Amino acid sequence: MSLYDDAVLVLKGYEDQPDLRQVYLDHLAAHPDGLWKSCSDGHITASALVVDPARERVLLTLHRKLRMWLQMGGHCEPGDATLAAAALREAAEESGVTGLTLMPGGPVRLDRHPIPAPCNWHLDVQYAVVAPPDAEHAISDESLDVRWFGYAEVADVADESVVRLLRATRERL
Repeated sequence: MSLYDDAVLVLKGYEDQPDLRQVYLDHLAAHPDGLWKSCSDGHITASALVVDPARERVLLTLHRKLRMWLQMGGHCEPGDATLAAAALREAAEESGVTGLTLMPGGPVRLDRHPIPAPCNWHLDVQYAVVAPPDAEHAISDESLDVRWFGYAEVADVADESVVRLLRATRERL
């Protein structure tokens, strides 16, 4: 199965946010290259919120270009077999944490947001991953900082999209 086929199946199986889900499916139907950064009309991305439920905290990255505290994530790559694998890869690369595990149940949320030209949109498929106890993190080349924040602190440092992702993740926990 191709990554494109996986993305369509994942989105068809995602039961929340039906209007936005349909935007994603329509985008893929109109753009066979809609998973790749080269698709200038927008592209599917995969991200993951790294959580430590036992300590009620999340690991966020201070994005180098955007200068915002965000979940880990980014563009799909040719070696990604599934959207979930892309999200897990991005989380591991950007956090430096080994032993992350995807939370069951597929994506937690969808988030469509504008990005600077030449592309116009990221259609982000958002997952959650659980960090192992005593996980050690590292700052990647894409980050200015990586830091743990208590659940109650997230609204003070991150934008509403991250707050919504945390809320949905906590509901699933």
